[in-house]
Amino acid sequence: MKINIDKNSGYCFGVEYAIAMAEKELDASGQLYCLGDIVHNGMEVERLSALGLEVIDHEKMKQLHNCKVLIRAHGEPPETYRLAQQNNIDLIDASCPVVLKLQNRVKSEFDRIEKRKGQMIIYGQKGHAEIIGLNGQINNKAKVISSLDELESIDFKGPVSLFSQTTKSTEGFKKIRARIEEKIIEANSESDLAEIFDANDSICRQVSNREPQLKEFAINFDVVLFVSGKKSSNGKALFQVCENLNPRSHFIENELEIDPSWFENAESVGICGATSTPLWLMQDVSRRVGEITGSNPEHEAA
Repeated sequence: MKINIDKNSGYCFGVEYAIAMAEKELDASGQLYCLGDIVHNGMEVERLSALGLEVIDHEKMKQLHNCKVLIRAHGEPPETYRLAQQNNIDLIDASCPVVLKLQNRVKSEFDRIEKRKGQMIIYGQKGHAEIIGLNGQINNKAKVISSLDELESIDFKGPVSLFSQTTKSTEGFKKIRARIEEKIIEANSESDLAEIFDANDSICRQVSNREPQLKEFAINFDVVLFVSGKKSSNGKALFQVCENLNPRSHFIENELEIDPSWFENAESVGICGATSTPLWLMQDVSRRVGEITGSNPEHEAA
């Protein structure tokens, strides 16, 4: 049995940076608050919790004073920084640079389009931490949509600016953009589309590049095990890429969810994951597949 871990899977830069900052503080003090799960992977959250990382929400943060709180890679809205200043909280800001840049772009573009009496649309998952941070930059005045159906209730007369959550599917963004173009043309038949529609593909390139890489990976194995936390938006999107090309793809959170029957009449297994999936977890899955099939993994990603 050939067992291979995808060398391109694992943490993106933003998540890796946030975890490194958390580990550094935990090594020094043994205790740190984190505003929300540091990563959408339950196994990694448990590991860091054992080291002293305590996950809190915004209500809990209001009760804290004179302590340290980590802001994860997803970023935060302005009111979080104001609260920290009021409560003398030392923020360890691990916001991803890509997300911070997007926050600034959203705020700048909203100021421009509001003057033209236009509207902003963000393609993303409602309630996602990154979306809360993005929309918070503009007092939650953007319309957040996650599907084509949600576009049907929007009035597209006048200028429109479109952005995307950094971890959304590239294909999904293209479909949203194309449908908005159609609706804008219908509603503004005499206007130049380029004058009233500004589509900004703000998907992180480290994320979007994963899609073609996964397509190549998924077709090279009889069975694909996609390892990801169930809360991960990025994980759900990337798993769909695998499943569309390889129907013997399975979404698992850890090695305990593996079903031995998946490997019947299979000669190769590929293991991959989301940008929030730690390498050690994929290695655990690889070892478990080896135990089940009586094989030794041929490759561990470096």
